[in-house]
Amino acid sequence: MGMRICDQQGYALTGATHDAAKHLDAAVASFNIYRGDPLAELDSAIRSAPTFTMAHITKAFLLGLATEPAATTAAIGEVNLLKSMPMSEREATLTQALNQLLAGRWTDAAITLDQHNSEYPLDIFALQVGHLIDFYRASARSLRDRVARVLPHWSPSVPGYPIVLGMYAFGLEEAGDYAQAEDMGRRAVELQPLDCWAHHAVAHVYEMQGRPEYGVIWMAQNEQNWSGENNFFQGHNWWHCAVYLISLGEYEQALRLYDTHIGAAKSPVALDLVDAAAMLWRLALVGVDGGHRWGPVADRWDPHVDGHSYSFNDWHAVMANLGAGRYDRANEILQWLRQASTQTDEPAEWVRRYGLPLSEGFIDFWHGNYDAAVQKLYAARSIVNGFGGSHAQRDIIDLTLLEAAIRGGKHHLAGALQNERTALRPNVPIRVRRGDAVLAA
Repeated sequence: MGMRICDQQGYALTGATHDAAKHLDAAVASFNIYRGDPLAELDSAIRSAPTFTMAHITKAFLLGLATEPAATTAAIGEVNLLKSMPMSEREATLTQALNQLLAGRWTDAAITLDQHNSEYPLDIFALQVGHLIDFYRASARSLRDRVARVLPHWSPSVPGYPIVLGMYAFGLEEAGDYAQAEDMGRRAVELQPLDCWAHHAVAHVYEMQGRPEYGVIWMAQNEQNWSGENNFFQGHNWWHCAVYLISLGEYEQALRLYDTHIGAAKSPVALDLVDAAAMLWRLALVGVDGGHRWGPVADRWDPHVDGHSYSFNDWHAVMANLGAGRYDRANEILQWLRQASTQTDEPAEWVRRYGLPLSEGFIDFWHGNYDAAVQKLYAARSIVNGFGGSHAQRDIIDLTLLEAAIRGGKHHLAGALQNERTALRPNVPIRVRRGDAVLAA
């Protein structure tokens, strides 16, 4: 009987060779810090050991988490290969969660991974996959507590320890524990300076606390470690820089960051396109015209939009098409969302509660139907713990709602929304195109 081959955290790997296991560890390490090419490492592992179960599981999860229809189809292909492969109990529960994710049962997958990590607390890949599913579901409690449940099992001697601290920092931030989130994120970055997720957790703290000047300094201090060509999280961190600049009234600098980093990469990846569309929309709210920049973003959204896979994406594609003046296309996406909303699975529930009213509200806003926009956005804005990204990303809803109230002459509502925002960020002037007029009124 041959020697048991394990991953870096000590878990047995079915069907692995030593060479293939090294490629898997490299892929997971790459995924942990969002650098390099984990899929290429996994393909090398599979070439070395074609029936290496965990390599196929890992590849399928990475594809399934892309929230792109074509990637989901490729993930299903990997799952079909798994059906004929032997697997351990650990690999079997991961495959169960994988099947739930690919069937659109996001919350079921999250719960399966919860239970999985209670039994395998050092399974860092499962932990990070669960963390990302919690992010897509906007479950602030799960983002924090998924990591809290396993943290006592971890120590600096276990490979990946700083990554776990970085995930915990982001969970603490989304759950509103800003002081502990900042401490935890800074500690994670000290231990692993290349951990973009930990760095971005601290960036979120400064955004939520209304401390953009500290955010600018924080981003500059570690820029060489979170930026660069081989870093597939850099676009989002540049987005955070631009959000700070808008808060500080530095609109031209924010637009310059869009041109040099956020939009310049011409990335076809859905997560990057969310940032590109949202940044152009935020700039439009403060009176900066994105002009020719909208069209290429709308073009790159086309392969990813289907009304059903992940309506957070579809809503951002609507933004891009509105900015590009492609109103027929925006309305076509709206029709797909309406069709999807009649189904019964979890993505359809997201469409009904959030994706559809947000898309309708943004379309109404863009066309100057401010009363309708206010009605729809006010109803759909409380989406935390329901769906879609981070507090910082969802803030675009409140910004658009405020601007709609201002432009629609709803001065009492606009004033109330201003008060709400000032209470949360007392040191940050409210940057909307006509905000001063409301304050004067």
